[in-house]
Amino acid sequence: MAVKIRLSRRGRKKLAIYDIVVADARAPRDGRFIEKIGSYNPNTDPSTVVLKSERAVDWLLKGAQPTDTARSILSHEGVMLKKHLQVGVIKGAISQEQAESKFEEWKQGKEGRKQGVAETKAQQQSDAKQARLDAEKKVNEARAQAIAKKNVVEEPVAEAPAEEEAPAAEAPSEEGEAQA
Repeated sequence: MAVKIRLSRRGRKKLAIYDIVVADARAPRDGRFIEKIGSYNPNTDPSTVVLKSERAVDWLLKGAQPTDTARSILSHEGVMLKKHLQVGVIKGAISQEQAESKFEEWKQGKEGRKQGVAETKAQQQSDAKQARLDAEKKVNEARAQAIAKKNVVEEPVAEAPAEEEAPAAEAPSEEGEAQA
């Protein structure tokens, strides 16, 4: 019997969640399976994977073949590396302690990369938010200036005092002539 590790779809339309299952290769995609070893939710950011890694390694050592997508998920979670190291232990190439230390080293590096990616994503989001706020401020200032310019009333009073001042200037000279 050929055994596969593959994804089984569940969830509603356009919001799928997948179970990671061990199933007979001849069974339907969402049909009968031997064991459920995890779940995968691609709708979250970042994708959520819950996996029983020891059971996955056990099935891989027994000969179960993962599909391409399942292999990618297992590799991302470190199951394929753990299986590779375990095969080395079985063959006698390395000891169990060396295998565990190599896996822990990889795991710590993976956590550092995850944190770096999370910080980068958070920084990009805050930069994008600040850029949107700056653009909105510029638009609001432009609108305020346009409204202020539109609401400025041209006063004819500004022209009238210039005309009144000329006769007033002539008036004292007439008075001065009258006195003289």
